[in-house]
Amino acid sequence: VVCRDGCIEAVGQADVIRNQFAGATFERIIDCTGKCVLPGLVDAHTHPVWAGDRVHEFAMKLAGASYMEIHQAGGGIHFTVEHTRKATEEELFNTFKCRLERMRRAGSTLVECKSGYGLELETELKMLRVIESAKQSMDIGISSTYCGAHSVPKGKTAAEATDDIINNHLPKLKELKLSGEIHVNNIDVFCEKGVFDLESTRRILQAGKDIGLQINFHGDELHPMKSAELGAELGARAISHLEEVSDEGITAMARAKCAAVLLPTTAYMLRLKQPQARKMLEEGVIVALGSDFNPNAYCFSMPMVMHLACVNMKMSMNEALAAATINAAYALGKSDTHGSIESGKQGDLVIINSSRWEHLIYQFGGHEALIDYVIVKGKVV
Repeated sequence: VVCRDGCIEAVGQADVIRNQFAGATFERIIDCTGKCVLPGLVDAHTHPVWAGDRVHEFAMKLAGASYMEIHQAGGGIHFTVEHTRKATEEELFNTFKCRLERMRRAGSTLVECKSGYGLELETELKMLRVIESAKQSMDIGISSTYCGAHSVPKGKTAAEATDDIINNHLPKLKELKLSGEIHVNNIDVFCEKGVFDLESTRRILQAGKDIGLQINFHGDELHPMKSAELGAELGARAISHLEEVSDEGITAMARAKCAAVLLPTTAYMLRLKQPQARKMLEEGVIVALGSDFNPNAYCFSMPMVMHLACVNMKMSMNEALAAATINAAYALGKSDTHGSIESGKQGDLVIINSSRWEHLIYQFGGHEALIDYVIVKGKVV
């Protein structure tokens, strides 16, 4: 039972609920006989605001070019940055809206959305305004992330980029937050060899934390950087990727209750080694999942992400479902309101046309025929 305010009023056995609400009137009743009701899915890592897709790079990857080789040849992030800088706010909003609708159609009701294809203040703010517009106008939950340190902009050193972010970008974000124009939730840095080193990452994340942002960053993806150890030390809410995390890093994250946002799509597309999901789970790390939707990993579907997590990262279906709901909500600091079906939480639900919930993971693709309803705040969307 979901109340008019969009929150779950009651959960329980059908006969108990019918007795409890015998005198109540409902705007809508959905017959779920023979179906499953699941929490709305949470996508804990996406880059959905950009212009300039990179379909041409897919052939290069298939022919054996590495992520960093494409990056150094002027492709990768810089290709998208160039196109995103030229795009108008309206153009970016229209494509972003379509992408969110596709994510929602695949069962995602809360999505983390990053900036990061501007790398200079004006375009980063343009992206964040687009995310803010969607927050206000669309029936989907959004956790917004400032990711100005996604790459080192052309013509700058990493040190200069770091200073620019700390001295110019973050003070402006703080000002816009105080005026109520833009509400950013998280700060992200791509901590990687040849991008932002550990010390630059530390400075940016700390400066973000100082203005009230949750730390949620890219770490230990292509090279072991000790990102996990740094995140645990800084009180990070979550760290993403972690294909190259150290044993010490895993232990530190477990102790610090820092979530690991694993991205099976990225490891699959780039043919990287898979993140050590089993080891993390056994050591007590809170494991979450994300689609990493971006021009490099073009996937909207959390059911497909869960399937890949089970097959390639050896997670059980129960672990994958938790990782795409309650744990992903935790990674965004929202597990008190999202990620499970409990009284008082937001009424975000997915109803599938099957008597076994496992079909959501077992079926690889084709979610349009499987998912009957996606519900956000009690409203069928």
